[in-house]
Amino acid sequence: MFAAIFLFIIAGIAEIGGGYLVWLWLRESKPITYGIAGSVILVAYGVIPTLQNFPTFGRVYAAYGGVFIILAVLWGWLIDKKTPDMYDWLGAGICLIGVSVMLWAPRS
Repeated sequence: MFAAIFLFIIAGIAEIGGGYLVWLWLRESKPITYGIAGSVILVAYGVIPTLQNFPTFGRVYAAYGGVFIILAVLWGWLIDKKTPDMYDWLGAGICLIGVSVMLWAPRS
């Protein structure tokens, strides 16, 4: 379970961080090296979820989507300095519950 959570968090940081570097390059006129670094990180993001032990692509990516939402709220708060409100936290919590059901529900 901890390995799965760790991989989801690493994938989320790679996706958000890589996308953020590309954003800075294209939207805030940072040097092209930001875009290149962001692109390389996004390729790594594409590989990281394949390391999960879950057998189906769709279930892994659906569950990861919930983790991504939580990480995006945290990124906005810590990096962009946009304080999440009650609805942001409520939505993130609902996503976390959904991820838990998808990944760890007893199946036959």
